[in-house]
Amino acid sequence: MSSETRLNKALKNAKVLSFDDTSKFILFSDCHRGDNSFADDFANNRNIYYHALKFYYSEGFQYCELGDGDELWENIHFESIFEAHKNVFKLLKQFHLEHRLHMIWGNHDMVYKDEAYVKKHLSSYFEPIDDKDKSLFEGIKYHEAIILRHKETQQEIFLTHGHQADWWNYTFWRWGRFLVRVLWKPLQVWGIADPTSPAKNYTELIKVERRIKKWILKHNLLVTVIGHTHRPRFPEPGDIPLFNDGSCVHPRSITGIEIENGKISLIKWQINTTDDGTLRVVRILLEGPQKLEDYREK
Repeated sequence: MSSETRLNKALKNAKVLSFDDTSKFILFSDCHRGDNSFADDFANNRNIYYHALKFYYSEGFQYCELGDGDELWENIHFESIFEAHKNVFKLLKQFHLEHRLHMIWGNHDMVYKDEAYVKKHLSSYFEPIDDKDKSLFEGIKYHEAIILRHKETQQEIFLTHGHQADWWNYTFWRWGRFLVRVLWKPLQVWGIADPTSPAKNYTELIKVERRIKKWILKHNLLVTVIGHTHRPRFPEPGDIPLFNDGSCVHPRSITGIEIENGKISLIKWQINTTDDGTLRVVRILLEGPQKLEDYREK
């Protein structure tokens, strides 16, 4: 199966969400939430991510996670990840209860394509204080892709993880998971990177982007937002409309894409120091806002 075929399949089966210029979305991906061990890359940015998530919740944003939210290659069970980052998941639960949580699976959490697995592990959690199970993401469904469709203009924005253009991480993800658990997780503690990851392999990164661009050209310049490579992308109007929200495991910062007022922006959250030495988590606009209609095929 070619990358084109895999992307076509994701597009065909995508969940459709209607939106308009009053809608607000925050797109994050590649959080790689782990178990708070030395191999947990997310742990360094957990407070930044949690602060940003609280902001988007209070401001009425819908949350779209474009895959690899949970690190289920290095970690065998979701439960250990939940216990390490319980405050994050409880906040995500609030989005879910208000129907503002939309989840996509990537290669590192590809087990979520199995509805039975999701129901068994994510529906509830055990609360030791109360000595009973409590509801978590009851009824949640993970998707391979999501289409945001504008109610008035009918413009579509295609959201997916992007590993469809990476044959190893899509077709042989179980082998990749095995290698990470057995070999790369122990070596990661010593600073040795996994060479199969496009985020750590520039040649593979370029190949993935090139394949998706080629696919976009065959689909009438469909605006496409991915993660997977961890490299933020924000094309100019007139260029091939391939966006990338980056990741939540950059050194000391996280990046994402906002859609608000019919416009799209690339943003970064990081810790800054004020003049009096106080540390603050701040939002920085990297690119945009740019009107979505500027990316419509003329």
